[in-house]
Amino acid sequence: MEKHISSQFDAELTNVSSRVLELGGLVESQIRHAVYALSQFSTEVAEQVINTEAEVNKMEVEIDRELSSIIARRQPTAVDLRLLIAISKTTANLERVGDEAEKIARMVKAIVDSGSSRSLPASELRVASDLASGLLRKALDAFARLDVTASIAILKEDDLIDTEFDGFVRKLVTYMMEDPRTISASLDLLFIAKAIERIGDHAKNIAEFTIYVVKGADVRHTSLADIESFVK
Repeated sequence: MEKHISSQFDAELTNVSSRVLELGGLVESQIRHAVYALSQFSTEVAEQVINTEAEVNKMEVEIDRELSSIIARRQPTAVDLRLLIAISKTTANLERVGDEAEKIARMVKAIVDSGSSRSLPASELRVASDLASGLLRKALDAFARLDVTASIAILKEDDLIDTEFDGFVRKLVTYMMEDPRTISASLDLLFIAKAIERIGDHAKNIAEFTIYVVKGADVRHTSLADIESFVK
């Protein structure tokens, strides 16, 4: 990245980038706890995830305020402006990941309250949840290093989560047909599966923002083949 005349500007960019990665770590923790709450049907851990959401929201507001201040004072251009835009969009996606983790926690509590927790195939979601949390971690690492190659790999890996989700939906439909008494709790589990899939989507978005910063092209809604051709 180009050296700025103002070392203070460099420091501000570094600081706000660090804040985003800090938010990412907090959200990753939310996901881990939400998945643990699901695997153990722990309402106590689920409650911790729900309570953390307020801190995630607070950090999002603080980062946005800092970004607005930097843009107003420095009037950045080119790669610096792209970086600040990407940070803003990444922050928004991380906040939404936090929302999905909170949603998982609330669904866990609903399942436990229904009394159907031990009869549901929640363990089937382990692969998808591990893929999603791992993908988010990789996306944040690629963003921190502005690594386009790693970002392309993340776009490819998101398809694996979609495949896991589709397979789980088929299994869950069969499960409900075999035991209609579990339909209500099974629908809660379906919402959890969808939340996990969306976490993967947000990780993919962050990878696309990394490509935008480095290459200067908005690759959202672009085929993977076209993206790979463009970044060569």
